[in-house]
Amino acid sequence: MTIAKLIDKRFHNIPGKLRVAEMFFDVPVDYSKPSEGTIRLFARSVKRLVTPPEPEKDEKQLPWFVYLQGGPGFGCRPPQEYGWIGTVLDKGYQLLFLDQRGTGLSSTITAKTLTLQGNAVKQAEYLRHFRADNIVRDCEALRKFLTADYPDEQKKWSVIGQSFGGFCAVTYLSKHPEGLREVFTTGGLPPLVDEPDPVYKLTYEKVQQRNKAYYAKYPEDAERVKEILKYLEVNDVPLPSGRLTARRFQQLGIMFGMHGGLDSIHDIVLRAHSDLTFFGFLTRPTLSVIDSYGSFDSSVLYAILHEAIYCQGRASNWSADRLISDFPPFRIDDEAPQVFFTGEMIYKDMFESYDELKKMKDVADILATYDDWPALYDEEQLAKNEVPVYSATYVDDMYVHFDLARSTASRIKETKQFITNTMYHDGLRSKSDELMRELFSLKEDSID
Repeated sequence: MTIAKLIDKRFHNIPGKLRVAEMFFDVPVDYSKPSEGTIRLFARSVKRLVTPPEPEKDEKQLPWFVYLQGGPGFGCRPPQEYGWIGTVLDKGYQLLFLDQRGTGLSSTITAKTLTLQGNAVKQAEYLRHFRADNIVRDCEALRKFLTADYPDEQKKWSVIGQSFGGFCAVTYLSKHPEGLREVFTTGGLPPLVDEPDPVYKLTYEKVQQRNKAYYAKYPEDAERVKEILKYLEVNDVPLPSGRLTARRFQQLGIMFGMHGGLDSIHDIVLRAHSDLTFFGFLTRPTLSVIDSYGSFDSSVLYAILHEAIYCQGRASNWSADRLISDFPPFRIDDEAPQVFFTGEMIYKDMFESYDELKKMKDVADILATYDDWPALYDEEQLAKNEVPVYSATYVDDMYVHFDLARSTASRIKETKQFITNTMYHDGLRSKSDELMRELFSLKEDSID
């Protein structure tokens, strides 16, 4: 049975000789109760533009290659912004870019749209349907619709998951392997854990390493950072999205795990310190740059569900907030030689310093106490997996720890890994040609 309903479909040609279809679908909020409400999903399909164009009814039934975005909480960018799509199209696929439920144009979650669900308790119950398990159910609903007239042997599709998209891909392998031809992941092998504490303990250690690399490269920033934090602790500094607190400035360290991340944060520190030195306050251009690095107001799911993506039958109980006291270098201390930036962690104070998140504080507290999250992974199924998996794993990944990713790879049958210490977590964007070449080499080359 096809459960996805196509609401609208429009074709466009875009530069680069691409034929794009923009599609809206309705699918159930809760697949166990399909008659009790729907959400709207948005997806773009991409294929090579044929000249002259083929009539829609005569279009070739090319195999599908589905991109699952990182996050949680981020929608897809326009397809022409992905540098790797030419490689995939040249391999004979057509692409599907899906805005995961609650992101992009797929029934976007904001503080205001959540109020349509009722009080904080009802909002939290609604948000329970926005993790990887239901993202995968959405994928299956769309696959059955889009391949309805395909021959049976061509109905399976390929998936590539970046970061959290890879987490979704492993849930896909666990729950609906029958829909998959092959899986690619880039920095996206999830830790097979029941709650986030073991993840954040390793993450804090990795973030400390990146801070050491930062201060080794820019030793002059040690005093600059402390002066900026001291200023922010005693001054109320408004931002377009809320308030710039000392803790929020520390959170800029989330960029340390990206290509060029150390340099980006140095530029901000240099600019902010220069402002304080010459003017005694932070100027509008500096505040605009800082505000642009915080996307939590426009991608609230990232903050409100980030710890829940690790939960299976356990509560998160604000894991990152609880564990930070075990790592003294992150303490704001004027006597310390250096104060470390934090990384990909979500803290309670974010629900005070971001205006949009502030409206969702009660919902976040409720979600943090849930201890009955359903399982996301089936380790027994993964151990007998027959779907080929090609995974790029980064030794110096600050967001998906190498040791945890390597452990997961060893527990998924039919997995081949490209392991590198020459790329960071955003390798798919920063070194797309090289990375895609390596992934397809895993697929096309044989060691026997």
